[in-house]
Formats: sequence, structure tokens, C-alpha cells
Amino acid sequence: MANIALHGNPVSTIGDLPQIGLSIREFALVNEKLEVKTLDDYDGMRKIISIFPSIDTGICAASARKFNEAAAGLENTVVINVSKDLPFALGRFCAAEGLNNVETLSDFRGTFGDDYGVTIADGPMKGLLSRAVIVTDENGKVVYTEQVPEIAHEPNYEAALNAVKFLST
Repeated sequence: MANIALHGNPVSTIGDLPQIGLSIREFALVNEKLEVKTLDDYDGMRKIISIFPSIDTGICAASARKFNEAAAGLENTVVINVSKDLPFALGRFCAAEGLNNVETLSDFRGTFGDDYGVTIADGPMKGLLSRAVIVTDENGKVVYTEQVPEIAHEPNYEAALNAVKFLST
């Protein structure tokens, strides 16, 4: 269980992020067309999985924009944004913002949050996903994780992007 905060107030997650060096678990998430996307859809690609509570908050939106911008220059890498938002809301946001370098997927009917240890267990955002980043190599082996300690803060973009760049050297 990760101990994090929301505006300084303690909250926790139901578990911990996947361990560095281990492979990530399979997932089934839903895109804006209501198509199920699985880990196999990104086979052979490096993955930056950006997890957040809701695209309708300023920090989550900023995170999606920042990773979209960074993804344009990354070879063989996919950025996968994951939240509990409905797929329609995620699609509408990406269309309005012109975000076309990222995959934005919903866990609204899945177990991703529980499987990856990021479901918020208590507090006003109980049931949503915490803010976290997971980076994997082409085979799904975890090379970097960050459980952002304060939900209202942005992740360390530079560290996540450096983890991807390190894989290409």
C-alpha cells in the first residue's frame, strides 16, 4: 500500500506499483471507440504508462499534454494514459487538445487499478486511480516507476523520459 496525499491530507492506495525488473501484468482497457486494448496491442514497443485520477483536472490534463509533446520525439515508444474517466470524455479531451501522440484509455470497467496497485483506497477520491508513471522496455519489463506522493503534483517527466532514452542507448 502506498501512502500518498491529496492536498496534504493522507490517502492510500490498495497496493504498490509493479517492481522494477519484473514484467507488467496483462491489462484490458477501453479506448474512445469502446474497443478493448490489451498489452499485446503494444507488443515490441517501449511503454510509458501515465496513470491519473481524471482528465477533467488541471494537473491530469497538463500531464497528458506534456507526455503527448514528448512522445512525438520518441522512437518505438507509446505513451498510454490511463484513468477511470469514461472513454467518451477521454476522446473528447484528446480531440479538443489535438493530442494524437498518446493512447488514452479507460479503466472504467476493468481491474487495471487493482492489478497495478493504484486504486485509491480512501478519502474523497476513493475508487479513482492515483497519479503514477510506469516505464517498460519493449518486452514489458519495468525499468522505472513513480508513485507521485502528492496527487495534486505533476509526475517527474524528465525521469520517466530519461528511462526511455536510456533504453535506446
